[in-house]
Amino acid sequence: METSEIIKKVRKIEIKARGLSSNVFAGQYHSAFKGRGMAFSEVREYQYGDDVRDIDWNVTARFHRPYVKVFEEERELTVMLLIDVSGSLDFGTQRQMKRDMVTEIAATIAFSAIQNNDKIGVVFFSDRIEKYIPPKKGRKHILYIIREMLDFQPESRRTDVKQALEFLTSVAKRRCTAFVLSDFYVRQDFLQPLQICNRKHDVVALQVYDVLARQLPNVGLMRVVDAETGHEQYIDTGSRSLRKAHENYWNNRQQQLRETMNKSNVDLVSIATNEDYVKALLMLFKQRS
Repeated sequence: METSEIIKKVRKIEIKARGLSSNVFAGQYHSAFKGRGMAFSEVREYQYGDDVRDIDWNVTARFHRPYVKVFEEERELTVMLLIDVSGSLDFGTQRQMKRDMVTEIAATIAFSAIQNNDKIGVVFFSDRIEKYIPPKKGRKHILYIIREMLDFQPESRRTDVKQALEFLTSVAKRRCTAFVLSDFYVRQDFLQPLQICNRKHDVVALQVYDVLARQLPNVGLMRVVDAETGHEQYIDTGSRSLRKAHENYWNNRQQQLRETMNKSNVDLVSIATNEDYVKALLMLFKQRS
């Protein structure tokens, strides 16, 4: 992609993402994702109903009347985006490619994060860790991340979510909120690393998929290529049994994915490329508030 074309795309995504994070998601993100814990703020005189465990005995002794410590939520978060850059994301039969939607969602989350003074970092993964961008604050950092998402060329086209989760568990020493953005077109079981990762961090799964993965149209002979393996074949979509088998395969995979997330206590949001991801994110934020 030409540099001028990338700059135009970055600017377009920035305008949309900043608008959403400022107007649509204002306040929702803040209440949905909590800070690291409670930090000491000040002391004040004891009032009826205060927890006696919060009494500051040094100040109480000095002024001969009870004082309590006041704590407030420590707001600053570290947000990590685990972004699938495998070959299967380069597909879309509706309004946009899966990769394009992933980029817009990631940018919207990133701008929401910096408006709350949070740090944002990224892990690009396929079946290996393709690139790690350490967490930082600021618009300049986010624009760099968006440019990378638009122009990044992975070494591998396959997917392994397990690798990304294990990497995050090892590299992020402090608790963070991690969004895994993928179509979850995976062949490996990742239940255990997900459970371990979510015990240390707050993991949210955002699945982006194309409707063709869910239901095949009746359009006769169709050439299909596995974007990750390169395997190519022709299928007869006029066959009702084939379309039903395809639908059953999708339903079984989705059920397995939901079970994995439920067992790990991880929120899962599934968004088709012909759907409005804004509504899906708003629903997620409200559920977590």
